Amino acid sequence: MPIRLRPAVCAVVIITVIIVSGCISTKVTEVAQQQPPAVFVDYHRTGGTFGTDDRLVIFDNGIAAISSRSSSTELGLNLSEMDRISALLGKAQFEQLQSNYPAPHADSRLMNYSITYHRKIVTVQDTAIPPGLQPVIDELNLIITNAISQKNAFPSVSVNT
Repeated sequence: MPIRLRPAVCAVVIITVIIVSGCISTKVTEVAQQQPPAVFVDYHRTGGTFGTDDRLVIFDNGIAAISSRSSSTELGLNLSEMDRISALLGKAQFEQLQSNYPAPHADSRLMNYSITYHRKIVTVQDTAIPPGLQPVIDELNLIITNAISQKNAFPSVSVNT
């Protein structure tokens, strides 16, 4: 091949490769990133005569994580249970509550409760619980009690309903 044709042949090859590579390119599919579930309610109860330290975190997908001093477990809440909790918080007018309700007299045997809902945290102590908030606390305590009793009844079985 004459020396004068080599640059022309190289140019044609390079242009052909560029054109063909544009036609053959594979499309990159975007991988949808799943968002982790958001916290629906975060409930923490501490204190009391026995030194309770229980936490219940309910996620917006219905999964509830329960932890205490000695164990932890998780369970699934159904839509009606989630709606019941929402209704109780609405009825308690949670958004309008103060952020802190301390007991009028300090006592180490009192229970302390902290509830986070829609980024608002309300902390209360026994003897100072607003009446509308008591049903919420009772419901959340019931979830913890039921989960712990199920785990104790079936220790080798994960509580995932």
